[in-house]
Amino acid sequence: MPETPPAPATPPSADALQTAFQDIAQRSQKLLAEFGERSQRDGPQPLDPLNLTGTFMEFTSRLLADPSKLVAAQMALMQEYMKLWQATADRMLGKPAAPVIEPPKGDKRFADPAWKDEVVFDYLKQSYLLTARWLQGTVRDVDGVDDRLRKKVEFYTRQFVDAMSPSNFAHTNPQVVKATVDSKGENLVKGLQNLLTDLERGKGRLAIRQTDMDAFKVGGNVATSPGKVVFQNNVMQLIQYAPNTAEVHKVPLLIVPPWINKFYILDLKPENSFIKWCTEQGYTVFVVSWVNPDERLSHLTFADYMKQGPLAALDAIERATGERQVSAIGYCLGGTLMATTLAWMAARGDNRIVACTFFTAQVDFTEPGELEVFIDEDQLKSLEDMMAKRGYLDGSEMATTFNMLRANDLIWSFVVNNYLLGREPFPFDLLFWNADATRMPPSMHSYYLRNMYQKNLLMQPGGLEVEGTPIDLRRISIPIYIQSGKEDHIAPAKSVYKATQVYSGPVRFMLAGSGHIAGVVNPPRAKKYQHWLNESGRNPPTLAEWQAGAVEHPGSWWHDWDRWLSALSGPKVPAREPGEGGAPAIEDAPGSYVKVRVDA
Repeated sequence: MPETPPAPATPPSADALQTAFQDIAQRSQKLLAEFGERSQRDGPQPLDPLNLTGTFMEFTSRLLADPSKLVAAQMALMQEYMKLWQATADRMLGKPAAPVIEPPKGDKRFADPAWKDEVVFDYLKQSYLLTARWLQGTVRDVDGVDDRLRKKVEFYTRQFVDAMSPSNFAHTNPQVVKATVDSKGENLVKGLQNLLTDLERGKGRLAIRQTDMDAFKVGGNVATSPGKVVFQNNVMQLIQYAPNTAEVHKVPLLIVPPWINKFYILDLKPENSFIKWCTEQGYTVFVVSWVNPDERLSHLTFADYMKQGPLAALDAIERATGERQVSAIGYCLGGTLMATTLAWMAARGDNRIVACTFFTAQVDFTEPGELEVFIDEDQLKSLEDMMAKRGYLDGSEMATTFNMLRANDLIWSFVVNNYLLGREPFPFDLLFWNADATRMPPSMHSYYLRNMYQKNLLMQPGGLEVEGTPIDLRRISIPIYIQSGKEDHIAPAKSVYKATQVYSGPVRFMLAGSGHIAGVVNPPRAKKYQHWLNESGRNPPTLAEWQAGAVEHPGSWWHDWDRWLSALSGPKVPAREPGEGGAPAIEDAPGSYVKVRVDA
C-alpha cells in the first residue's frame, strides 16, 4: 500500500501570533529603556577594551611583510575551490563525487543528513570548511610573530571562524529551514521570545541558557548528599558529610574546590557523586563551600582565602573530630591555593596535612593553554577596571571565557537550538552547574592572574610572600597524588604534569581520559573512559616521556586513588556524625552560601 502523505503543517493561529508579537514588542521596549538608563548611569564604554584592533593591525603588518607567501596561500585556496566546484557540478549532473573536505571527527554542527545529501548544503558546508582551514592555516604560518601575539590572533580568529559557520544562520542551516517551513515560522517567533528571555535574565547582557534552569534545585535534586555545615566565616562554609560506613579512616579528608565554581560538581547526583563515593569508602569528608562575594567583600585578598579557607577548615576539623592531621584535595584553582598553603605551612613547620591530591591543578604556568590569551596587559587592565567599578568580577564574565574555549559546543549549539529552532534547552545537571557561576573579589582575582598566570611567581622560590612568609613549593615533602585530564582544555595535562618536578616528597601522577570535568567526575560504576599509570617509580622531566612508559587501564581511576590515600589515612575508627563533635551543626548541607546565585 502506498504511504499516507504527512498532514500539512497547521499554521499558528492569528490570535497566537498577535499575542506573541505583543509580548515581543513589550519586552523589547522594556529592554531598550533599561539599556538607555544603564548607558546614562555607567557612561560610555570602551569600544575595544581588549585592544583586538591593535593586535590584528600588528599581526597584519607581519602578514604583509611577505606578500608572495600570502599570494601562494590564496592560489592554493582557489585551487581547492575549483575542485569543489567541479565536484558539485558532477553531483548536480548525477555523477558520484568524493568530498573535497570533511568535517573533523566529532563536529556536531554538520550532523544533519542534509549537509551531505543535499547538494546545495553540502557545497555550503565544504566551502566554509575550506575557507576556515585556509584562514586558520594562513594565520598560523606567518613568520616573525611573537608567540603570545600568535596565540591571541589564532584564538580570536577561531572565534570568528566558528561564528561564521553556515550552521549558525537560519537560511543556510537545513534543519532550521525545515523547521521554519514545517511550523510556518513559529520556531523563529519562539526563538525571538527565547532571546528576549535570555536578555532579561542577563539584565541586558545575552545570558544564553544551556539547560532548563528551573529543572534543578541546589539541595533538592543536585548537591543532595546528607551532611551539616559545622563552621562558617565570611569566606566559606565548611560542610561535614554523613558517614556511609560503620567505621571510617582516622584521618579526615578536606576537599578545597575552585572559588570560581560551586563545589557541587563533585555532588551532582548520587550516581556520580565523588563526595558520596568517598563516604562509601570510609572517609570522613569535609568540603569548603566558598562564599559568592558581592561588593561588600571586595576587600578580600588571596591571603584571606588561604587563612579563612583551608587553614580555618583545619582548625574546624580538629574541633569536629579531635584529629589534628588531615588529608586534602585541591581542585583546579583550589589546587593552586592548596599548593600555596602547603608551602606556607611547610615554612612554618605546620604538618597538619599528611597527604594531598591535586585535581587538574596548575602550579607552573609557563604553558597554561588557551587561557593564556586572556592575560596580556591590555586584557588584565580592562578586567581590573571592570572589577574596580563593580566591586567584584561577575561570574558570567568568567563563564563566557570558559565557554569560548569550546564555542561550538557551549555557545553556538545553543544559539541554533534556542533562537533558530525555537526549542527549550534540555535539562542537564552538569550545564546547570556550569551556569551557576560565582563572583570574585578584585584584589584576590587580580593577584591570582598576575602572579600565577602572568608572572609565574609561584614557581620561583620566594617569588611570592603570603602574610610575610616566602612561598617555596620545593619545601612540600608530603605524599602527593596528581590527577590530570588527557583532553583538558582549561588545565592542559602537559602543564599539570610540571608539578611532578617541583615537590620534594613522593609524587604519584595519573593521566585520566576526557577533560576538565569528566576526567575527574568518572565513577567506577559508569565504566567510562580510561586512565594511564606509570609504575616505574619515577617521573621523568616531560609528560611525553612519562606517557612512553605508562600503561592504559580501563575505566575510572578512583579506586587507584583510594588505594593510595587509604594507606596514608590511618586505622579505622567509629564513624563520626556531623555536628556531634566539638563543631556543632549550623544548618543542613549543602548550606546557604552555595545557594546564592549571580542571576538572583
